[in-house]
Amino acid sequence: MLSRRSDLPLKGDATSRFLPWLVALMVYLSAIAVAGVLVLAGLVERWDHDVSGTLTVQIQPVPGEAGELLTEDRVRQAAELMRRTPGILAARPLDKRQTLALLEPWLGSAEVVKDLPLPRLIDVSVDSSAQLDLGAVADRLGRMVPGATIDDHRVWLSRLINLSRTTEWVAIAIMLLIGFVTSATVVYATRTGMSVHRGVIEVLHLIGAHDDYIARQFADRAFSLGFSGGMIGLAMAVPTLTAIGWATRRVEGGFLPSLALPLSGWVVIGLLPVLAALLSMYTARLTVHGTLSRLP
Repeated sequence: MLSRRSDLPLKGDATSRFLPWLVALMVYLSAIAVAGVLVLAGLVERWDHDVSGTLTVQIQPVPGEAGELLTEDRVRQAAELMRRTPGILAARPLDKRQTLALLEPWLGSAEVVKDLPLPRLIDVSVDSSAQLDLGAVADRLGRMVPGATIDDHRVWLSRLINLSRTTEWVAIAIMLLIGFVTSATVVYATRTGMSVHRGVIEVLHLIGAHDDYIARQFADRAFSLGFSGGMIGLAMAVPTLTAIGWATRRVEGGFLPSLALPLSGWVVIGLLPVLAALLSMYTARLTVHGTLSRLP
């Protein structure tokens, strides 16, 4: 298809110069959009896997000389209460060292806050199949253990998932807009080429050439230009995505999880030049058929 013989002198057209670069820009933007959606979806999936089925109980420290002993006693009571609650699989209190380790990715050094009265945490595992009334559990915990609260991770996780879904729809809208712009450009370029070679097209009609044969000439040329432009866009997108991945890995302290693009994402991005070429080819074919059908 890239080297098939053509009876129309299409290689010298002006569209051969600007169409590949426009397709290259479209493929570049599509690759960035696809990569962003896939990375965000993977990030939400990892957070969902790590957070779903877990709760955190916070125990406020008791001030005063005997505060540490009272705080430890409240932690023990809260852990026992959570273990006796139906639907709770496990309740594991975290000591101060483990709490400081959780803060280290955010603060850089635990030495800054090690002497502060930090709340004690209890990591709670919940049976996902159980119908747990967290409101009732929180009320009972607050009455029995002063200063104890429950942090349900599913609240902010659901908001994060909604944000991810919104971003995916925005990316889909961007992809559709990119496809529309690409198709409109191919339509314009095809009609321009048909106007330039109108005399040749009329001669081909006179000697018995069918509309589909003429349309194939333009479609093959559009496929070639679309594929070459798509490869240029892919060649620009790969270094950009690699540089972004390298920059995120340089973020210190584990502030961000791994944002690497999965192998399936690279496969999808690698197919974008082919998709752009096919879109250009079918758009050109339909444009030629539509234009020829209106000719006397």
